[in-house]
Amino acid sequence: MTTTIIIADDHRLFRQGLVVLLREQSGWEVVGEAGSGEEALQLASTLKPDIAVIDVEMPGIGGVEATRRMRGSSADTRVVALSMYADEYYRERMRKAGASAYVLKNEAIDQLVNAINAVLRGQHYGPPAGVKRDPIARRRSARVDSEQLSEREQEVLRLLANGKRTTEIADLLAISPKTVETYRSRLMNKLDIDNLSGLVRFAIRAGIVPPEE
Repeated sequence: MTTTIIIADDHRLFRQGLVVLLREQSGWEVVGEAGSGEEALQLASTLKPDIAVIDVEMPGIGGVEATRRMRGSSADTRVVALSMYADEYYRERMRKAGASAYVLKNEAIDQLVNAINAVLRGQHYGPPAGVKRDPIARRRSARVDSEQLSEREQEVLRLLANGKRTTEIADLLAISPKTVETYRSRLMNKLDIDNLSGLVRFAIRAGIVPPEE
């Protein structure tokens, strides 16, 4: 029986390289490619693949949200998360979203093959022990981290990053200064940032405000 696979990654060259390598596996067929979470959801709905290899960090709907929606609408499709981030935070978010495996991009193709085989056997798969010490795989993604923020939290963050004071933000959003401070504390807790300058830098990296603002 043929195992059908789709691959979702916004880097075309990397994605096409995976297609070539996975097609070398006996009994596996890559039936579709996607460059975004939205495209991945469309492919999963149309093609009903056995496996969806999904990059954690993509424009638009990121890997976490795409996985959550896919597991809700295409329950028979198992998700293998592909990421350059070894932080346990991302693995846990993908696991909660419904991913069955988590593979790091700086690992050999054998790790992805092993992960897919494990998932096909009904097992879960994670990075080898000790890989989190690799400095290349230890970085955090502002884009992925920002996905956990509500629209109001992003709005408050945008205003903070643009230099607005607490009272100004309260007036603009028609909320109390105390509520603004609550949002600020919540942002710091969610993002593991302990000062305003860190929030500003995060907002720029996440694209919530442009660098020139």
